[in-house]
Amino acid sequence: MSTPTVVLVHGAFADSTSWNGVVEHLRDARVPAVANANPLRSLSGDAAYLRDVLASIEGPVLVVAHSYGGMVATQGAAGAPNVVGLVYVGAFAPDTGESAFELSAKFPGSTLGDAVAPTPLADGGQELTIRQDAFHQQFVADVDESTAALMAVAQRPVTLAALNEPLGTVDPAWRTLPSWFVHGAEDRNIPAEALRYMAERAGSRSTTEVPGASHALAVSRPDAVAQVVLEAVRAVSGTAA
Repeated sequence: MSTPTVVLVHGAFADSTSWNGVVEHLRDARVPAVANANPLRSLSGDAAYLRDVLASIEGPVLVVAHSYGGMVATQGAAGAPNVVGLVYVGAFAPDTGESAFELSAKFPGSTLGDAVAPTPLADGGQELTIRQDAFHQQFVADVDESTAALMAVAQRPVTLAALNEPLGTVDPAWRTLPSWFVHGAEDRNIPAEALRYMAERAGSRSTTEVPGASHALAVSRPDAVAQVVLEAVRAVSGTAA
């Protein structure tokens, strides 16, 4: 099999640039990558958009997802004929009927609820952001203050509806595709215990817990994330990437 294109799916409170450090490592290894712009409006709509992106890529694809992006990848990659594997980076790996909010509360330890601020929308819904004064410690405690401040200003809001929407597919992508997991030991959005639970349930090929790393470990520890992604690339393609 040829080297797959890595499609990177960001989660809530982030954007495509959160993958920049990982992309640099992939470029050094000559692995093609596309950073998907996740709309963060609804799980079903976000997954449909990802599926369109996947269909536009020629050849095999490895989907790499962070946080809520794991919800989107699990639904959007289900049954996609060119997807050959999944990497969950501090990400939800839901089963049918589970929502991001449900999974984040399954085990104690998340402090996200106290850090978010709601904004009403014209359609009667709400979108959420992390308060700028709380962003550094909540989302990416292991980077410098200046970087965290820029990320807080540039964060992408997510709708409350998206986080509450249950996984709609009856065949979650991790049931039929090989998966790899990597997460931060100090994740304050999704408790590490929840991430370990989802990795075990999915039959993870390998699960890497990065000591001291925050929720946004693709930003703070792109080397550790890229190492797992390249491990997955090698496994699905048989290359020496």
